[in-house]
Amino acid sequence: MKTLADLNADYLRVHTKKEDLFWTTYMGTEDDPDALKTAELEYKGFVSDPSNLAAAREALKAAKTERERNALQGWVQFFSANVIEGEQAAKLQQELIELESALFNARAQLKLSYRRGAEEVPASTVVLNTNITADPDEEVRRTSHEGLLKLEEWVLENGFLPLVAKRNEFARAQGFKDYFEYRVHKNERLSYGELFGVLQEFEALTRASCQALLKRIAGEKGPRAVLGHNIKFAAAGDAETRLDPYFPFARSLETWAKTFSRLGIRYRGAQLTLDLFDRKGKYENGFMHGPSPCFFDPSEGFQWRPSRIGFTSNATPTQVGSGRRALTTLFHEGGHAAHFSNITQDAPCFSMEYPPTSMAYAETQSMFCDSLVDDADWMKLYARDKDGGPIPDEIVRFALTLDHPFKVFQERQLLLVPVFESRLYKMSDAERTPASVRALARAAEKEVLGVECSPRPVLSVPHLLTGEAACSYQGYLLAHMAVYQTRSHFLKKYGYLADNPAVGTDLAEHYWNPGNSKSHDETLRSLTGVGLSGRPLAEHCNLSNEALWVHSQEQMRKAAGRKPLQDEPELDALLFIVHGKEEIASSRNGMKAMSEAFAAWVARWPRR
Repeated sequence: MKTLADLNADYLRVHTKKEDLFWTTYMGTEDDPDALKTAELEYKGFVSDPSNLAAAREALKAAKTERERNALQGWVQFFSANVIEGEQAAKLQQELIELESALFNARAQLKLSYRRGAEEVPASTVVLNTNITADPDEEVRRTSHEGLLKLEEWVLENGFLPLVAKRNEFARAQGFKDYFEYRVHKNERLSYGELFGVLQEFEALTRASCQALLKRIAGEKGPRAVLGHNIKFAAAGDAETRLDPYFPFARSLETWAKTFSRLGIRYRGAQLTLDLFDRKGKYENGFMHGPSPCFFDPSEGFQWRPSRIGFTSNATPTQVGSGRRALTTLFHEGGHAAHFSNITQDAPCFSMEYPPTSMAYAETQSMFCDSLVDDADWMKLYARDKDGGPIPDEIVRFALTLDHPFKVFQERQLLLVPVFESRLYKMSDAERTPASVRALARAAEKEVLGVECSPRPVLSVPHLLTGEAACSYQGYLLAHMAVYQTRSHFLKKYGYLADNPAVGTDLAEHYWNPGNSKSHDETLRSLTGVGLSGRPLAEHCNLSNEALWVHSQEQMRKAAGRKPLQDEPELDALLFIVHGKEEIASSRNGMKAMSEAFAAWVARWPRR
């Protein structure tokens, strides 16, 4: 009979192998293009094996202590969420992995670009999206948007539609109507009706303010301003330009470390590897993963085993707005890493990103952290120019009041993806052609966003292509709803967020320590006393600029009156900053030395 220690060890063997290969493959440093596929097949075979569920149940019956029972109950829940019932479904899962791997490898070879004058400039999707947001040259924005539409055409013609059909076949073999409903059930423990009940309430509460935003932009800047390649720049491009001097990229690592340290966030001895810069062959979306989950190991007398975690972004330091975007990504992925470094359970099954862990639950942690970058009091404490001068109040107000009305559009962009995917997977295979799916994408964008084509065309969103991320994007919007409930709770309880050391302590106790032993709703109720609702987020989106600025001034006044906190960050972690196989800096000799080495490396970026 397998014991708790056996289940832990068996899982770690397949998990760590797969996650280490995930990192090298997605960072573009892996020599064997088939290694990840093989490891994923082994991992999915293990977690979906009915014999492991039976072994966990048998061990649970024989458990002698409360700690063993709790940990083994976690394994039963884990395998219940992942076991594939039936030989046909298991066969289909293997076919899905083959299709997804082939699509990923082909996508990595696709070259995208934009035009600047007469020059055709190669670019990743990160660069293209950044251009659409912040580049003052409309031709650059237009050709960058065309680059994303080229990606959309490639997706429709190179294996995505057969993949959708195969996913539906797999879901039906599991007893679900389609793959979207299957993933919602597995990811969020919600039915299709429960999910869209929450989403439709938010849509109704924000529809009028989104329509008013588009009308105002078109009235002030002309009808071309609401075209897909122009609307983000019309709403926020000037803000990025004016904010850029106060968010130097070279200081982003130091700012992140100080902010998290002063919030009371600690990583419980974790090893963190950060790969932050864009380069050819690297995956074009930031993420965090944990090759070594943290837990109290029963095979070693319940000794603490800290996490080993990697997280990544795709920064180009010379781009306008890159410093602020890099900081937001550091806060976001660093928030994920804090969560997955603080799960204090007795088995690694509680400390992982996928079902039974809710995506919305996982994203609540990261999105709460990155929300701080847009707070006026945080900006006054941390936004500094190259000479150390603080950001002026008038620029803070300009940024807040320029960006804030656009937030409703941004949140509805999150809503767009599940609206599109839910309809895509309900189409029959015969209906699902490149032309009909393209038309479905444009119709969903018009309905949800009110524009003819989204600034980020929905089929260019990378989550649609990967099995672990497909049909899960609604988790981001559900997480934003939870974030604004959490922010509201802390503001009512403490009066402020930035530099509040109680924040990290409370997050660890109520949100992080339980891992997936509790549902998203249970963790929300534990901290805030209420379950999930989209109303606080909708109320924030609908807030007038005048009301927002009054609140922001009060928060800045309180921040100015607080005593400065320690200068040297303490995160209780060993950090390595890398660029592919190159080590840029580490915290072996302290956080200050690491930040200085990082800044010096960034200063040499144009010559690379």
